[in-house]
Amino acid sequence: MRSGIILLLTLANVIAPVQGEETRQALIRDIASMEGVRENPLIGYGMVVGLNGTGDRRQTVFTMQTLGNILQRMGVQIPTGTARVNNVAAVFVTASLPPFARPGTQLDITVSSMGDAKSLEGGLLLLTPLYGADGRVYAAAQGAVVLGGYSAGNSGNARQVNHPTVGRIPGGGLVERDSSIDLERITQVSLSLAEPNFSTAEQVAAAINKEVGKTAATVIDSRRIRVESPDPAGHLPALMARIEKLSVEVHPAAKVVVNERTGTVVMGKDVRLSAVSVLHGSLSVEVTSEVLVSQPNPLSNGQTAVVAQPSVRTTESAARHVELSEGASVEQLVSGLQAIGATARDVIAILQAIKAAGALQAELEVL
Repeated sequence: MRSGIILLLTLANVIAPVQGEETRQALIRDIASMEGVRENPLIGYGMVVGLNGTGDRRQTVFTMQTLGNILQRMGVQIPTGTARVNNVAAVFVTASLPPFARPGTQLDITVSSMGDAKSLEGGLLLLTPLYGADGRVYAAAQGAVVLGGYSAGNSGNARQVNHPTVGRIPGGGLVERDSSIDLERITQVSLSLAEPNFSTAEQVAAAINKEVGKTAATVIDSRRIRVESPDPAGHLPALMARIEKLSVEVHPAAKVVVNERTGTVVMGKDVRLSAVSVLHGSLSVEVTSEVLVSQPNPLSNGQTAVVAQPSVRTTESAARHVELSEGASVEQLVSGLQAIGATARDVIAILQAIKAAGALQAELEVL
């Protein structure tokens, strides 16, 4: 199936006029964050024990090797390859180290099977060190695994609910290394906007300067605002507490997001189009093959043969028309296309063609 799409664009005014740019109020803490203050991922390799025969199989070599190493550290020596690991599963352990985490801070842990275990139900994670990207140990995890599902039965008669090979340990991790930033010695920070925008950056800097009564914030670029503490003694946490509660005007960018794999179209309310006329039709090509048997005449020494007779049939529907005035919204375009029977994938193709012609006054992102 292939769709034929023809776009006719008026050339009188390519750029649509701005019709009341949409703005909204937002707190600075919701649209910006302090540079350097973020979560850091942690990862470790561990063992879950106490499973009821749903662990890894003997062909999972690394599970047996790990189990042998653990027992050896406990003073137990076993021959290689003789241990049964049905009640044991090798897992990857992951967590996020929050900002300003001090030793003793509890972390939520995610445990994921890396072998051929059927389920981690009822398992207990043994003490596992968690490493950062620099290879240093920042936390340790241990505890009972909690699942949101289960798996029961065998391959012939089985029932599975949710995903039984991934579980969580709420508060199962403890921070062992202090990695927080000492704000008492810092007199200058940078705020980073979640969405780069010069107008929003200027609004944030103006709001901060108005709050402190002097020029303390300076816009570096469309995403970064440098803030200097007006107090020579520092007290940066108190300043950030005041800044986070400030409200500023946010100018959202005009954007259309489409997903060709699922046929999803998500558009902003303030997206506008130039005057456009759309002709939409469809062309389908159907190829069928009929298998016939060729039977030779009696006593002709011929052979029976199977012959395929292909046939090709094409159908084309009449083009349907949608016309939009200058400054129309994408919502009006989509409504018009739906009225003529266009599918979600047709809408995506038309939006891409309009963007290529320069009549879509928004950013088009294809996932």
